[in-house]
Order: sequence, then structure tokens, then C-alpha cells
Amino acid sequence: MVTVFIPATLRNLSGGRDQVEVSGRNVRQVIDRLDEACPGMKAHLVADDDIRPGIAIAVNDEMTTAGLLEPVPEDGRILILPAIGGG
Repeated sequence: MVTVFIPATLRNLSGGRDQVEVSGRNVRQVIDRLDEACPGMKAHLVADDDIRPGIAIAVNDEMTTAGLLEPVPEDGRILILPAIGGG
């Protein structure tokens, strides 16, 4: 199972959970399974068949370079990193 760490700004969709375990071999599959477990999550993470601008995804602490096609190990960790405003 892949552990997805949910940022505070999206925990209203995960029932308050800070992490959710789902299956998936790439980021797209993981987000699809995450959306099944936490309805509405995909709409906040994906637009036009790509990761939304302002959202970064890290797989095992490495920023993704292949977007939704980035492979995810069976026991991997995914971090969802929303943009932080300010200046």
C-alpha cells in the first residue's frame, strides 16, 4: 500500500486524516484510489489531465518529474504539497 500524506488544507476531504493508504503503481492510479477513499480529492489535485498548477507531488521525498505517470513503489510515500502564498 502507498501512504499518501494529506496537507491540512485538504483534510476536510479526508475526514480529518493526515494520511491515507491506497494502492497504485503510478501517481495517477494513487490519486484515483485516493479520490475513491476521499471523494472530491482528485478535483483539487488534477486539471486537464495533469497535476494542478500550485500543487507539487513528491514520491518518497523526491519531486515528481513525470507528473501523473510517475511510478510509485508498492510501499511508497506520496506527499501532496500545495503552494504557499505570501511574499
